[in-house]
Amino acid sequence: MAEAAAKSRVPESREGMLKITEIFYSLQGEALQSGLPTVFIRLTGCPLRCMYCDSEYAFFGGEWMHFDDILAEVRRHGTPHVCVTGGEPLAQKRCADLLTRLCDEGFEVSLETSGAVDVAAADQRVSRVMDLKTPDSGEEAKNLWSNLDELTGHDQIKFVICSRGDYEWARAQVRERDLDKVCSVLFSPSWGQLNARDLAGWILADQLSVRLQLQLHKLLWGDVPGK
Repeated sequence: MAEAAAKSRVPESREGMLKITEIFYSLQGEALQSGLPTVFIRLTGCPLRCMYCDSEYAFFGGEWMHFDDILAEVRRHGTPHVCVTGGEPLAQKRCADLLTRLCDEGFEVSLETSGAVDVAAADQRVSRVMDLKTPDSGEEAKNLWSNLDELTGHDQIKFVICSRGDYEWARAQVRERDLDKVCSVLFSPSWGQLNARDLAGWILADQLSVRLQLQLHKLLWGDVPGK
């Protein structure tokens, strides 16, 4: 019976639809748009299992929603800023179509992506905030390095730093690949693992041209999903 009920919730045609974990309105907590009132569209599913992940609840479940219904919910909040996140949003192939639709509707769109999936399909009007996975994430081997060739000055590269070793690895990537000349580079201390003051000191001592990023939403609300 449970299996039959689950099948009944899957639409016969998924054209123009995505599986959504949640849509919510909050302040952007990360990246260059930090502090702006933003509508977040969290897609379901992710092929990675980073050890610091704070959105495991988005790995499974979710509900199928048509683009028209997604747009209607976004418009309801009256802000031009939209962030498409996950999980890994690009793991759903129709995500790129939603990004283009949002841009065509006049929204200022950012995309939070793991760096393990090809970003080329994402509309270049979108600010792509792309992770490079550090060794302590447990998913360094999943980095798709060819993505760096797709990025422009409109995009952002993020490192979540868990330790001094992670910092030294990230510092090497920035210097050897001239990442700060590609786009904005963000260093974020892993929540509960690395003291932000330590990371700030390392950045200043090495005179790195990167931005220290704190997770504003966690400073305000802690580990609360949907904030």
